[in-house]
Amino acid sequence: MSLPRLTIYRHDRRNRALITLAGEIDPATAPRVRAALEGCLDDGISTIDVDLTPLGSCDDSGLKVFLDASEHAATAHASLRLHHPSPQTSQLLARTGAAPQLLGPPRAPVPPPHLRDLRRTAPPSSPYGM
Repeated sequence: MSLPRLTIYRHDRRNRALITLAGEIDPATAPRVRAALEGCLDDGISTIDVDLTPLGSCDDSGLKVFLDASEHAATAHASLRLHHPSPQTSQLLARTGAAPQLLGPPRAPVPPPHLRDLRRTAPPSSPYGM
């Protein structure tokens, strides 16, 4: 008896789900990933975070699942984001142009120190003009 090539963990907190994928995503296991992600949307989850830290490899079939689920999430006013992809998965996302959609936009740059200081020293403003 062989061990499963993919283990899927799901942890929900209110309307947010953390999906952790351990193993490999290939044509044999991609349908299980699709079912897990679609299940989140069916359950009314609005934010799906996918932790790829323990994922060994992901091929084109896994990429298609992530792209389809991301589009379905957007249609349902939800979001899907991949976190901590391996170098192999990062290369796949970059090579196909899928990184911005699945990893999200880059974080905003930190403002220069003098602007941060101004925000800290500026007097509090009131919405009532006082």
